[in-house]
Amino acid sequence: MEPSKKYFTTHLTAWHATDNQRSLPWKNEQDPYKIWLSEIILQQTRAQQGLPYYLNFIEAFPTVKDMAAANDEQAFRLWQGLGYYNRCKNMLATARIIANDFNGRFPVSYEGLLQLKGIGPYTAAAIASFAFHLPHAVVDGNVYRVLSRYFGIDTPFDTTAGKRLFSELARQLLDTKNSAAYNQAIMDLGATVCTPRNPLCDSCPLQKKCAAFHQGMIDLLPVRSKKQSVRKRYFNYLLLKHKGSIWIHKRTGKDIWQNLHEPFLIESNSPFNADSLKEDPIFKKLNINSEKIILEGKSTQRLTHQLIESRFFGINLKKRININNLNGMWLSTNDLKKTAFPTTLVSFLENNLYF
Repeated sequence: MEPSKKYFTTHLTAWHATDNQRSLPWKNEQDPYKIWLSEIILQQTRAQQGLPYYLNFIEAFPTVKDMAAANDEQAFRLWQGLGYYNRCKNMLATARIIANDFNGRFPVSYEGLLQLKGIGPYTAAAIASFAFHLPHAVVDGNVYRVLSRYFGIDTPFDTTAGKRLFSELARQLLDTKNSAAYNQAIMDLGATVCTPRNPLCDSCPLQKKCAAFHQGMIDLLPVRSKKQSVRKRYFNYLLLKHKGSIWIHKRTGKDIWQNLHEPFLIESNSPFNADSLKEDPIFKKLNINSEKIILEGKSTQRLTHQLIESRFFGINLKKRININNLNGMWLSTNDLKKTAFPTTLVSFLENNLYF
């Protein structure tokens, strides 16, 4: 049975008009600021996980000018737990460009949107389509999955050839007279019906002509070119404490958790205990005068391609020490809750009653 492009678009948009029950606050939104915010939050994030963040940001910053005027620390605090913190950094930069250079108005063309920091082809297409009704097709993970299954495409979607193939196919299928409805329909179908596991094929409006359904290929599509290995890292945090304060600094390097705070960190090739920590050259350079080193907790966090195993060592100091080469500070434990930390550290600090 030959999959039909006309059948695909017609039945997909009809399903959206009558049977698509997915309800989210940014659906049918035409304010480019709110569309942009939702799309940035939903990058690498499921809708239900991103929903409370979206609502919190809209409450804190009702307009792009409000976000542009925000304190960085406030924005990162609201973002805390979403991961991929470079998204938040780029979001603030773009908000300020729009507020200062464009008088608070988003560019009204796809090409103009692409010039903004943190906005790629998918996000530009979404804003152009939903806010300005321009004929640009969105192509994300949901779209790859729906198209690869319906048309039986086994070309890996994460290759140059695959990206070109899917982008061109999406362009051909787009209902140019109602691009917003079409784009919303294909994303919602992928999120609620044509799901990665256990898709609801009996509820799918495209089942009749779906190649994967008729050829028993549902679990084989879409195809990824290769599986990336997971890097394991060991973080040993020193909770340097003195009279109700703790030493922290902001991560600024090109690594995970950029612009978030953490205690003094020693990364190692294997996890430390209190005795092996004392033998580490970095630890020795601190010249710590303390009788006890207490392992206060452990945690593991899985990122996309990294597994972070953290250990937290409590060290009460007789006097504060100066730590060179790091832009750190001594902060009262009462103020820790006002500071943006990675999820791993938030969980530890909460569970150990630091805040």
